[in-house]
Amino acid sequence: MTRIAPVRWSEAQLRASLDSSLTRWDGRSPLWVFGYGSLIWKPEFEFEAREPAHIHGYHRRLCLRSVLYRGTHESPGIVAGLDRGGSCLGMAYRICAAHVADVFRQLWEREMFLGSYQPTWMRARLRSGGEAEALAFVVCRDAHNYCGDLTEDDVIDILVTARGLRGTSLDYLQRTVAALHEVGLRDPHLERLAHRAAQRTSLP
Repeated sequence: MTRIAPVRWSEAQLRASLDSSLTRWDGRSPLWVFGYGSLIWKPEFEFEAREPAHIHGYHRRLCLRSVLYRGTHESPGIVAGLDRGGSCLGMAYRICAAHVADVFRQLWEREMFLGSYQPTWMRARLRSGGEAEALAFVVCRDAHNYCGDLTEDDVIDILVTARGLRGTSLDYLQRTVAALHEVGLRDPHLERLAHRAAQRTSLP
């Protein structure tokens, strides 16, 4: 497998990207963030409310190689991104105005350090019946670690072999599926991948 050579963004790049995404914020209103992967089960930021939400135009996909948290340079793992097309069920978080600056800085340090995502504002339909404009991290198809051309068998191979600082890629997938189930959401594609990978790991 080709070695991944990630280039970390500088503080200046992170700040410029964050400032650009917050240009529409009035400084007084709460903001929403849409989580579709580890942000569902490990948000690591302060929020005042959360609820299941549905977005259109993008779908959740295991399409980003991970060479630190869920894999290594020699054996890259795989994590989710929002890719073009379809729709996605996830979790929307409301961040109160007083915490927006700190929370969004934390999010940029966590999600944008390799520049693999394009922060995008989109309409999220909330389970309560309303709508919110929420920020989501959409995968950049020209990112160095984008791997949307992998077959399902390729993905299974990665899931059962890759391990990084925070565990295996399969653990990441299983946690995401379980977190969706906890709030009554389903992702049949991820469930199938998790089932197939679990079967592989149980073989003698």
